[in-house]
This record gives sequence, C-alpha cells and structure tokens, in this order.
Amino acid sequence: MGKRKTSISEKTPIAGPEAFQHLLNAEEYQKLIDSIEQPLSPSIRVNPLKVDVQQSIERWAGYYGWKTRSVPYCATGWWIDHGNTPVSQTWEHRLGDYYIQDAASMLPAELFDFPLPPEAQVLDMAASPGGKTTHLASRLNDHALIIANDSSTSRLTALRLILQNWGTVNVGITHYPGEQLGGLCPAVFDAVLLDAPCSMQGLRSAESHPIRAITPREQSDLAMRQQRLLESAVLATREGGQIVYSTCTLAPLEDEGVVDAVLKRFGSSLQLEDVSYRLPVEAQGISRDGDTIYLDEVRKTARIWPHVFGTAGFFAARFTRLQTTRSEPGIALTKTKGLPGTILTDRQIKVICDQWMNDFGFDLDKVLEEYHLGLVQQGREIIAVPFAILQNILPLTILSCGLPMAEINPDGYLPFHEWLTRFESQFHTSRYNIPIDQVTSWLRGSDIPGKPAGSFSNRQLVLTMDERGRYLGLAKILKDRLKNLLPRRVVANW
Repeated sequence: MGKRKTSISEKTPIAGPEAFQHLLNAEEYQKLIDSIEQPLSPSIRVNPLKVDVQQSIERWAGYYGWKTRSVPYCATGWWIDHGNTPVSQTWEHRLGDYYIQDAASMLPAELFDFPLPPEAQVLDMAASPGGKTTHLASRLNDHALIIANDSSTSRLTALRLILQNWGTVNVGITHYPGEQLGGLCPAVFDAVLLDAPCSMQGLRSAESHPIRAITPREQSDLAMRQQRLLESAVLATREGGQIVYSTCTLAPLEDEGVVDAVLKRFGSSLQLEDVSYRLPVEAQGISRDGDTIYLDEVRKTARIWPHVFGTAGFFAARFTRLQTTRSEPGIALTKTKGLPGTILTDRQIKVICDQWMNDFGFDLDKVLEEYHLGLVQQGREIIAVPFAILQNILPLTILSCGLPMAEINPDGYLPFHEWLTRFESQFHTSRYNIPIDQVTSWLRGSDIPGKPAGSFSNRQLVLTMDERGRYLGLAKILKDRLKNLLPRRVVANW
C-alpha cells in the first residue's frame, strides 16, 4: 500500500486574526484588529502568602512610579500601564512577592470554588512553568495539598524553582503523562486544573506564548490530545469535585470542540458550569463554528477575546463531576518510591524549634502545625514536607515537595532563603537595618565592611532590612564586617 497523500489544506499554515473573522461581526472584528495592534500592558499577580495585596500594590506604585489597574476577575491581579521601573527589575520580584503573568492566564484558578478543607487534594495536570500552581496555592492559602505534574522532563527544574520562590509548602511535583493520571488516581482529587498544551493562537505574542503558524492537521492532533487529557482529568476527580479546562488559544477545535466531545463522552456524570458570573462583561463560548455545531450548553464557557479585556486570547471552562462508576479503570502500580532522606523525630524537631525561638523569636512548631508539615533531612538540608506526602496516601512517585527550610552547619540550623522570604514577618528578633547608601552594594552580594553597629554577638545570624522595611536577606555578624549570605542566584545580574 502506498503512502497516504497529504492534502494542501493539511500543509497550509494558519495564523492571525483572519482565522477567526467568521466568529465575529464586522464591528467586533475591527475592535479585535485595533486591539492587537496596541502594546499589551504587563500584568502581575501579588503573592498573598508573603505580603498584604492592597498595601503592597499601593506601596510599589509609589516606589516605582507605576500606574496600576486591577484585573476585574482576579483580586490579586494588576495591570501596570506605566512605570519608571520595569516589573521584571524589582527586588520584590526576586523575592517572589509577585509573579509576572498575562491577565488572561489569571482566569483558570479563579474559576474554582475555594477554599477547600485542609485535607483536600488538588491536581495541576500540566503545571510547568508553575504560574497557575502558585495561583492555586495562594487561593488555597497553601493549606490543601497540590500535586504539580508535568510530562516534560526539561520543564521540571523551572517548575520547582518557581514554586520555591513563591514559598509554597503544600506542593509535590510529579512527572507523568497527563493522559495516565485518570487511571493512576481514579476519583482521587477534589479539584483538577488542566491548562492544556495548545496551538497558542491567542493573537498576542509573548515570550512564553509566541504566535506560530499551525497546520489544520497539527491542530487536529492537538485537539485529540487535549480531549484525552481532559478525559483523564475527569476520571481523576472525585464525585462532587471540580475540573477547570483552559487554553491560551482561540481555536474552537481546541476549545469548545474539546468541551463538546468530553460532555458527550461522560453524559450525565459530568456537568458544565456557567462561569459568566465570574466576569464583568459577557464572554460566552460559541455553539457553532461554520458547519460544526456544538451542544448549546457549551456557551457556558468563557471565550476571552483580546479586545474585551486588553489581554491575549484565552478560553476556560469549569465542570463538576456528578458521579463516578466502579467500572472506571485503574492501573496497577508497583510500590511508590519514598522520598529520599530521613524523617525527623519529635525530639529532633524540638531542637530546631528551640534554637529558632531563641535566635529569631520564630515559632517553628506553630508553622508546622498550621500547614500540616513534617521535616525530612536530606544530607545537610532540612526540608519541610506535607504530612499528606509523608503518609504516602497517593499512588504516585513524588520527585520533590515542600520547601527547603534549613541547612545544618557549625552555627546550628541556618534558615534557607526560600523559607525566610516566605515567613520573614514571623522572625521577630535579630534584625539589622542596612544603611541606605549600602543597599545597592548589598543586593549585588557584597559584604559591608566594619563592625556592625548594635549589641550583636560575634557570628550571630540576623535578618537584614532596608529603610522601607523590605527584607534584604540573611547575614552573619563578624568582628570586621557584615557577611552577606544571599544566594548567588539571587544577586546574579542585579
């Protein structure tokens, strides 16, 4: 049998707004054209795990000359329409006080009905680079367990670093094809987010979402994979649980088409929720694309055109799992690989708690109890790990989890930078104010020469601050200088 011939339509790339002209009337299409010719304002999402959202955005606007607008469907999201300092070049950004993210991408995590109880389990099925995972953690106040999964090995390091910079403690990272998770964990999760790999036809180019041409054949293959992923997400969700599906494309085949197919696949066991009340203006999905007609209820989805909010194009839908069946397949697993390292005993934990209370006025025991954490020693490092992972309640191999807490050295237990940026406000003593004329040098990694002023003991660890009250990193008091303990990755290129 000869090779199948490829038609011209399967080879011809499609890109640009003309691909969607038939979905809009003439007036709306012109608004779309006009909007994508305008520069896109950067937007940030503030980290409520570390700072007060409203106070911080007002303070930063004053520091950096920012003109801000709130994102109407995200309480922690803000556009920066003007500024003397780019959002990517502030100390607060390096500390993880906010995340740079297109405002459209802030929608999916906002569609869930949160909070959930602390014992809940949430899955981010295609998590890297981690922006939406950090958003989930913020909305859950970092109490419920989140499994951040990604199928790409090359993207796992970036995912881990972004989660640590955000300061999440109740997150575990896994590495599975998303299509397998419904079989590996049938009816396990209280909420599942699938921000699916897509053709990225959002009509606004960004470094993370570049516009590229795609053939109809490629798009059809993508849509089939998206459908398999969404079916897996539904199977992984417990009865009564929530599923959010999103893409950064406006292509109906990957949006309403996937929702339509999955609704037909699951029938009465799956309900599509109306998300219109989450948005201040109408942004309904479509029920028809040319000759293709979708279920009328597909209009309950959210289709974000660039000219509606001044964002990139986006699509999102939310489902509720109404019932599960015993016939749903599971996959037999070998024994789950445990986390490397040794779980600390209560007596060992007490030693750290006593030292940190004495040295910093920090109540470690209170934090471990509030966030349901245990401690694991890996070499010279102490990691705060969710009890839900230590108890091995999920049939998954966890590659990394929790938040680095301390390093064991001759001076005792040295708090890690990631732990300090998350819980700095609870370290009540041992603080040192860096003189204003030395802050820039300090943030570039330099020590401050001369004996530090104040009643400090030699080799004492202190948290440094500036005149604005910003945390500037951990330091050690020495007889002839203040030794800078900021990690090199933080001060590089500053």
